[in-house]
Amino acid sequence: MAQPAALVTGASAGIGLETALGLARAGFRVIIAGRDRGRVEAARRAVAERSSASAVETVLADFASLAAVRQLAEGVLAAHDRLDLLVNNAGLIAPRYRLSEDGYELTIAVNHLAPFLLTNLLLDRLRASAPARIVTVASQAHRGARLDLAALAGPQDWSPLKAYGRSKLCNILFTRTLARRLAGSGVVASCLHPGVVATAIGDRAGRIAGWGWRLAKPFLVSPAKGAETSLFLATTPDATAFHGAYVIGRAAVQPDPAALDDDLAERLWRDSLRLVGLPE
Repeated sequence: MAQPAALVTGASAGIGLETALGLARAGFRVIIAGRDRGRVEAARRAVAERSSASAVETVLADFASLAAVRQLAEGVLAAHDRLDLLVNNAGLIAPRYRLSEDGYELTIAVNHLAPFLLTNLLLDRLRASAPARIVTVASQAHRGARLDLAALAGPQDWSPLKAYGRSKLCNILFTRTLARRLAGSGVVASCLHPGVVATAIGDRAGRIAGWGWRLAKPFLVSPAKGAETSLFLATTPDATAFHGAYVIGRAAVQPDPAALDDDLAERLWRDSLRLVGLPE
C-alpha cells in the first residue's frame, strides 16, 4: 500500500509543527505548509530528525493571498497522485485592522477564506483518495461570536478577539456544511478545539489582550498537547463518528448555538464561494 500523504498548514511552529511531527511518526508522508522559507525548512529538518522520516516535504504560501493558496493547491496536486489527509491548522489573531491582498479583513481571510478555498481546490483529490480526512482547527473562542454576512469581509465592530471568534465560528459552520456535502464519499470532515495552547498566536492580540496572553502563557498547555486532538482525528482507526463534529479531547461536543444554524452555514458557504472566486 502506498504511503499516505498529509498536508498540514501553518506547520512551521506551534501546534502545526507538532501535528506534522506526530503524523510523520505515524507513517504519513508529510507536506509542511508555511509562509516563511527559513522557518518552513527548519520545521522540515526538525520533523525529519525527530521522527526518522525520510519523506518530509515543504510548500510555501501566504494565506493572506488567495492567489498564493491557489498556487499551493496546484503544487500539491501536481506532485501527489493521492492526498489522504488535510489539516487546516494555519491561523492568526491580527493585532490591528488590516486588509488581505484581496481586500478582505485579514483574520477572516487567513482563518476562514484561505482554508475554505484550499479545501475546495483539493476536494476531488481527497475524494479520489478515500478513505480520507479533513481536520480543521477551530476554537472555543467561537462561543458568543456572531456573523453579519453582509459585512463578513469587512466587519464594522472590529477588535482582535471579536475577529478571531468570528473566524472560528466560520470554521465550525464550514466543517458542518462540508460534512453534509461529503456524505457517502468516504471523506470525513471534523473540527476541533485544541485547548488554550502556549503558542505565539496571542502575542499580538492587541495591547491589553496580548499582554495578558504573554503573562498567562507559562500556565497554558504545550503545543504538543494542543496537537493531540488533531492527531487523534487524523489517525483514529474509524473517524466516522466525528463526521461534521466539533471535538474537544476525544469527544464530540455541542458548539455554540450559532454554529448549529444550518441556514447560516449554507449562506456562509455561498458567500465564501463568491469571495474566493469559486463557482457555485
